[in-house]
Amino acid sequence: MSLSGTKMAWIGAGKMGGPMSRRLVGAGAELSVFDPVPANVDAVVAAGARAAISNQAAVGGAEIVVSMIPNDAVLRAITIGDDGIFSSLAPGAIYVDMSTVSPEISGEVAAAASDAGIAYLRAPVSGSTTLAEAGKLTIMVSGDKDAADRCADMFAAMGAQQFYLGAYDQARYLKLVINLLVGTTGAVLSEALSLGRKGGLDWEQMLDVIGVSAVASPYIQYNLEPLKARDFSPLFTTEQMVKDSRLICDAGGNADVPMAIGHAMLKIFEDTIEAGYGEENLTAAIKVLERRSGLDEL
Repeated sequence: MSLSGTKMAWIGAGKMGGPMSRRLVGAGAELSVFDPVPANVDAVVAAGARAAISNQAAVGGAEIVVSMIPNDAVLRAITIGDDGIFSSLAPGAIYVDMSTVSPEISGEVAAAASDAGIAYLRAPVSGSTTLAEAGKLTIMVSGDKDAADRCADMFAAMGAQQFYLGAYDQARYLKLVINLLVGTTGAVLSEALSLGRKGGLDWEQMLDVIGVSAVASPYIQYNLEPLKARDFSPLFTTEQMVKDSRLICDAGGNADVPMAIGHAMLKIFEDTIEAGYGEENLTAAIKVLERRSGLDEL
């Protein structure tokens, strides 16, 4: 597919936003990029984008604006804050946020976008930085259906799969559902492996058998080799998991869904940060649970 001639802007070119935005440049988009970290901008400019000095400068003349930012506060600031981009976008423009944020802030942005005549898409992703580089993310889309159809080629440049889920914040909820499953799997795996070690199981053999068992999900399979090597290099950090766990628990509370497992998961990862493993992969929770179980670290 080609995005040749499409005028686009990208805000937030970090670990995920960087490779995702470079995919659009590679597909021919005329992309303007802004990120508060100059090195992040430089990496996208090296692929063929144009650097902008601010969010508002980036979006000037853009038909489609995409953001990939860290949290609710930043989303509010870049859209409806004092220097927000909504005051600069022309009616009829499309704004796509691909971040993991709360349904509540997403609703605020939706209302402001509607008032400004801007088509707003929520399009969070599932996948790692490796999949982002390869253009193989799973993209969940909700919001204006016509805008989603117009952005199909853009999503195809970044993802292997895209799903349109509805007109409102369905994509936000599905992203939280998936990350609840990711987090609880990581937490339970850490507890299960500690139990196995206490029972005298060999570390690598235990992981090998889990890998061919009925519970061997793609997520578990993806983590087996790093766990065998006790490699906790960050794919999804514990700090990121805590941020998302809080979003998950808040969303559940606001929707009157009991979140007993979600809160237990949150506590495990908060304890992992307190132990000094916030910048490590979320599977570093195993080190905390091993210590509490009286096990030496392998």
